[in-house]
Amino acid sequence: MLKIEYVRDGKNQIVGSKTTGFANGDTVARDHDGRIVGHSNNKFSTTRDSNAQIRSSNQADVESLFDW
Repeated sequence: MLKIEYVRDGKNQIVGSKTTGFANGDTVARDHDGRIVGHSNNKFSTTRDSNAQIRSSNQADVESLFDW
C-alpha cells in the first residue's frame, strides 16, 4: 500500500511530498507541483535526482532532493 507524506520547510509550508510503499523499496519525491524530483532506494542506499544522477550513495534520503 502506498503512503504519501508531505515535506515541510521551516515555516511549515509544504514544499513537496514523498511516496513510500513500492514493492522494490523505492521512495519517490515530488515537488509542490507534483513533478518528480527524484527517488531513493533503501536496498542499495542511494538517492537519485530526476535526471537519474546519483546525489547520495550512502543513504536513501529523498528529503535531500528538496531545495530549502
